Amino acid sequence: MANKASKRGDFLDHAIDRYADVFMVGGLALSSWCDVRIGLLAIVGMLLTSYMGTQAQAIGYKRDYSGLLGRADRLVLLMITPLIQHIILHYNFQMPWGFSLLEWVLIYFAVMGNITAVQRFYSTLEWFKANPKGK
Repeated sequence: MANKASKRGDFLDHAIDRYADVFMVGGLALSSWCDVRIGLLAIVGMLLTSYMGTQAQAIGYKRDYSGLLGRADRLVLLMITPLIQHIILHYNFQMPWGFSLLEWVLIYFAVMGNITAVQRFYSTLEWFKANPKGK
């Protein structure tokens, strides 16, 4: 807003974003709508996705936002899913295979988050091929 940018601000932004991600998904994982183990896998996928993106930037490559599941996608799903989950419970609708809607979304985070992390990993390795000295 002040048209200022700094490395300190970038660091704070990334650190606060990771805490926010963990608190949001962790809170849902600890709810009665979700198995904690599924929530833990979702957190791992989410953190690895973010780590690969920021680590690419740290070694001199661009900040990598590529892949199947970015932060904006996660935030939209995290805002909408609990509302839909509440409606589903109100109408006593049963989800397939005994998982709640929230668990399905967190399974999606776990799987797609790790796939996205691998995509970013390989993207950075490709950059190293073109820039062997990392510059």
